[in-house]
Amino acid sequence: MPTLILVRHGRSTANTEGVLAGWTPGVALDERGAAQAAALPGRLSELPLAEIVTSPLQRCQETIRPLLDARPGLRAHTDERIGECHYGDWSGRKLAELKDEPLMDVVQAHPSAAAFPGGESMRAMQTRAAEAVREWNARVERDHGADAVYLMCSHGDIIKSLVADALGLHLDLFQRVSVDPCSVTAIRYTRLRPYLVRLGDTGDFASLAPREEPRQDDGAVGGGAGAP
Repeated sequence: MPTLILVRHGRSTANTEGVLAGWTPGVALDERGAAQAAALPGRLSELPLAEIVTSPLQRCQETIRPLLDARPGLRAHTDERIGECHYGDWSGRKLAELKDEPLMDVVQAHPSAAAFPGGESMRAMQTRAAEAVREWNARVERDHGADAVYLMCSHGDIIKSLVADALGLHLDLFQRVSVDPCSVTAIRYTRLRPYLVRLGDTGDFASLAPREEPRQDDGAVGGGAGAP
């Protein structure tokens, strides 16, 4: 079965403003995010990508544009199932104020029970994304062979939930996974089981350095902004 390259979108204006974007329209890459996207073709230059699939949201579309420009033979397939979690009434709100919402404790400790007001549950988010991956695995294998490599550009919580699915982890453990903006996660699928072969690889270790401000202990809803 194919190898899936999961790319989180580059850093966005919502990331730097500390806003939970969700499906809010008009959320673009910031200057750093655009630079991350521009570097993506070089980082992936040795991979013979069979297909590119992307979330419909602007920040993902902007992230893969340089890659598509570098590979004119490829086009992007848009799949809403790998779009961001529908955060409902939380969308567009500051993460600093959301941390005091009682639901945030559930999101952190028991996400399989979390459903966003006016939005969707985290279980539904994971289910739709995993179904999309399984359908694309079958399609890519049919059209390009079992050793094919393809790419999906998606969002932090989506990618974390797919990693949990691949590792056989309960969704309640997915907050233990971290994927920075424009990081590359790779999952090799086989007949019996998936193998996680890369996780959140940015090639940049700046985010591991000590910071002046304290680190956030909880999982960053939406994925976080990565290195400063």
